[in-house]
Amino acid sequence: MKNFFSAQSIALVGVSKDPKKVGHVILRNFVDGEYRGKVFVVNPNADEILGRKSYKSVLDIKEQVDLAIIAVPAELVPKVIDECGKKKIRHAIIVTAGFKEVGNHRLDQKLELALKKNRILALGPNCLGAFDAYTKMDSLFLPRYRMQRPKEGGISFVCQSGAVGSAILDYATDKGYKFSKFASYGNAMNVDESDLLEYMGNDPNTKVICLYVEAVKDGKKFIKVAKEVSRKKPIIAIKGGKTEEGSKAALSHTGSMAGSAAIYSSIFRQCNVIEAASLGEMFDIAKMFEICALPMGRRVQVITNGGGYGILSTDAIVSSGLKMAQMSAEVLKDLRKQMPAITTANPMDLLGDATTERYKTAMNAALKDYSVDIVLMIVLYQTPLVTTDIVDVIVETNDLCRKPIACVSTGGEFTETLKKSLESNGVPCYNFPEEAVRAIAKFVQYHRK
Repeated sequence: MKNFFSAQSIALVGVSKDPKKVGHVILRNFVDGEYRGKVFVVNPNADEILGRKSYKSVLDIKEQVDLAIIAVPAELVPKVIDECGKKKIRHAIIVTAGFKEVGNHRLDQKLELALKKNRILALGPNCLGAFDAYTKMDSLFLPRYRMQRPKEGGISFVCQSGAVGSAILDYATDKGYKFSKFASYGNAMNVDESDLLEYMGNDPNTKVICLYVEAVKDGKKFIKVAKEVSRKKPIIAIKGGKTEEGSKAALSHTGSMAGSAAIYSSIFRQCNVIEAASLGEMFDIAKMFEICALPMGRRVQVITNGGGYGILSTDAIVSSGLKMAQMSAEVLKDLRKQMPAITTANPMDLLGDATTERYKTAMNAALKDYSVDIVLMIVLYQTPLVTTDIVDVIVETNDLCRKPIACVSTGGEFTETLKKSLESNGVPCYNFPEEAVRAIAKFVQYHRK
């Protein structure tokens, strides 16, 4: 599986001179992405493309090739696979569509036989392929000006749907999420979600695995792998095709029949896989696992400069099975001396005239108190006395403490800028209390098992 993400030499088969064609876009992404391995261009009708020599076939390349990325018309793919076999290329990413997902079962079987005969592992067909933020491996056939590539981090995303994967990768990158790997496996001819989960489970750069699946190819294999991997690192999954209509759509999408949502939910629970209700929630949870310290318990202290947000946070905490922390009488007494006007209960209301210094005092007190496991900070930046220095205060405190801190801030451009700064420095941020609490609850639940 390693060559899908860190191949040292790659043959791009089906690179067109037309900048709008898939193969050309992939080549351009390798050039612009500063991939440090060797890239060979294969096009029988061209001498050079983007200043690189073009080979008539992979068989004409004199050097060893670790991976073939195939973007030729569907009917030509089995022939290219045979040539890859003769060249002793053992890994291929087949981005080409037009197989069982469109009812072309004859061609699908022909490709499956060619892969088996030549002992080639393939992502696809009908997939986006793979991306690795560390090695700069990038088979995604979407231009960089249309889809951002994420920076190096700890989230890996295994996604059956290329469209879902590309859109979410672009969105998550814009929001500051950092990734290790991304894999879109499409029709899963001989590499499926279980194989990728197993690989991510052993990847030292992956801290948390996100999974979008429409239909598991081999149920027994998935259960075995998911149980093993979830013991080492969290898997957060979302099931596409939960309704009858959605299941039918999945069949025409990747040629897979999606099963009962209840069965999948049961399997996820059995395997200690965290099920998310939406793609947004999946990544809300993922960033807790990627950047937060481990929780010692489920007691949450809320610190806020908005009373209503404190109430909403309390409702969410109690409803989710978490517990409102009760700070020690001694600590609260000291806080009242320093800030006599505030409400020192939980939620701790620093009031609308809260200052950055007041936040610092309250946060330090909560983090030092043994009765507090997690701190939920509500910071509404619209109040005039909260300065931008609060970002530095929260980041510095987070770097020194060993307890999870999560932030909630709702607002426009100014708020979003400060949230991005916090997240880029290891503090997860959310728009609303309910989002933060759902993520905290899943985070705590996983670590308490």
